[in-house]
Amino acid sequence: MSTVVMYSSVSVDGFIADENDQPGPLFDWLSGGDVPVDESGAVTVSQTSYDYIRPYWDQIGVTIVGRHVFDITDGWDGMPPGGVDHVVVVTHRPKPEGWAAEAPFHFVDGVEAAVATARELAGDRIVEVAAGDVGGQVLAAGLVDEVRMDVVPVVFGSGKRYFGSVHAQHLLEDPDVVIQGTRVLHLRFRMRR
Repeated sequence: MSTVVMYSSVSVDGFIADENDQPGPLFDWLSGGDVPVDESGAVTVSQTSYDYIRPYWDQIGVTIVGRHVFDITDGWDGMPPGGVDHVVVVTHRPKPEGWAAEAPFHFVDGVEAAVATARELAGDRIVEVAAGDVGGQVLAAGLVDEVRMDVVPVVFGSGKRYFGSVHAQHLLEDPDVVIQGTRVLHLRFRMRR
């Protein structure tokens, strides 16, 4: 069965974007190295970051996002980001009018349905859940297996929180991965069951 991973770059004070949905310097580490992540060469990271993120990214079969992320990215023009096979969009609204039926995007109502759909589509590959409101809902539902963070040395002060509006306590195991890259600290925590 697939592993469900909540993932994003995050400020040291826990934000994935500012109040205007802008990531600011959160993705600067993705252009701060000399090792291309793929053939396009658009993303370059340090060797240390590459050695950590490339194997992880290669295992992702499905990404779960909320409708807000889908809308602000214009649905990635119908092409899942980063070579992912499918995107599951959590939404209470129908898919956009004129949306290409053959695009590998699945619109579902509720996080439980999203995780079930994503697990079916992913097989034994990773189901990635975008951090933020939807990620927080998946965490609160007890459906997250691990949390991965790329912590960037910046303080936002306010904005969109990594865990969304989660207000209850959730215990994680000690970090089993702590890797320092250039302008980023990669962390991985398994959820305590």
